[in-house]
Amino acid sequence: MITFESVTKRYPDGTVAVDSLDLEIPDSKIMVLVGPSGCGKTTTLRMINRLVEPTAGRVLLDGRDVADSNPSALRRGIGYVIQQTGLFPHRTIEDNIATVPLLTGWKKAAARARARELMDLVGLDPATMAGRYPHQLSGGQQQRVGVARALAADPPVLLMDEPFSAVDPIVRAALQDELIRLQAELHKTVVLVTHDVEEAIKVGDLVAVFRPGGHLAQVATPERLLGAPADDYVRDFVGFDRGIRRLSFFAASGLELAADGVLPVGTSLADAITVSERTGEPWLLVVDADRRPLGWAAVAELGSRAPGATLAGAHLVPVGHTVRPDTDSLRAALDATILSRTERAVGVDGTGRVIGTTSYEQLRDAIRAAEDAADSGAVAVRQTVSEAS
Repeated sequence: MITFESVTKRYPDGTVAVDSLDLEIPDSKIMVLVGPSGCGKTTTLRMINRLVEPTAGRVLLDGRDVADSNPSALRRGIGYVIQQTGLFPHRTIEDNIATVPLLTGWKKAAARARARELMDLVGLDPATMAGRYPHQLSGGQQQRVGVARALAADPPVLLMDEPFSAVDPIVRAALQDELIRLQAELHKTVVLVTHDVEEAIKVGDLVAVFRPGGHLAQVATPERLLGAPADDYVRDFVGFDRGIRRLSFFAASGLELAADGVLPVGTSLADAITVSERTGEPWLLVVDADRRPLGWAAVAELGSRAPGATLAGAHLVPVGHTVRPDTDSLRAALDATILSRTERAVGVDGTGRVIGTTSYEQLRDAIRAAEDAADSGAVAVRQTVSEAS
């Protein structure tokens, strides 16, 4: 969808913001441009809609040089979201969103209907929000309005310049989730600028890491960026804990779960202790009649083997977070295990029924297998590219 061909931006004072940039941004993907301040990422973004003109090279949009387009017409066909939303303070939320459709010739009724449709899409209630003004909304709500306005004319490309950096961490995470949800539905070509590598890894299909001086250091999927940084600069930029964060891209479906220590609540204490002695487990997971987790029983505290005594009378430690191997990642499984007092996580199916439990040893084996598979896949890709060239 978007191609940079040897693009350079040099200012009159000699400052080079972007230097000989070659970059391809695929159709219907989120490309995140990330790097320290002054590395040229925002300049790169703004050359797409001609808010900044390149000194040399070409920027192609769907195969056409953007320099051949009328700047105003070009910008009306590209959604643009900025950090402070840029909403018109004297216009209602409805009219803010309807701005571009009205500029392109829509009738007012149709533009407002589109605005209400988009408000609903981004999680704002049109019945209560449409007639409000920007100052009557929270920062997160204003940012949602900014996204809705950028989508109003259904542009194929959406440019986002640090769109969530001005809101608090909780709202920011919610807006990131909202962007991921919208993209799954709308399939836009999104270029997003951020200085936050965590945000880049979370929302990007591809991540382009910039060095100071407008040089491209590496372009890769988030998983490959964490697993195989191109050099020390990228390695330092993504952080020392990249191995842990990489686990978010490995499915937990390969994680083996043990069912030996999972017992119904009606199990006698004598039988429970026997199971513990056989398995060597100091904790037993107690489940109800529908096999839903009730809690952990410490074998050392079970006490009486008197006839009739069952796990129903045992003191149970809460399970905490559970893991769904069919949808969760190995990072989620590791978090659940670390946070568990028993050092074991509980695996459940889609209905919440227990499949089994996992341990650090089982996690270690699953992580090694996932990393080996990912690295083998990367080698195969490199070999294919080498043969083709």
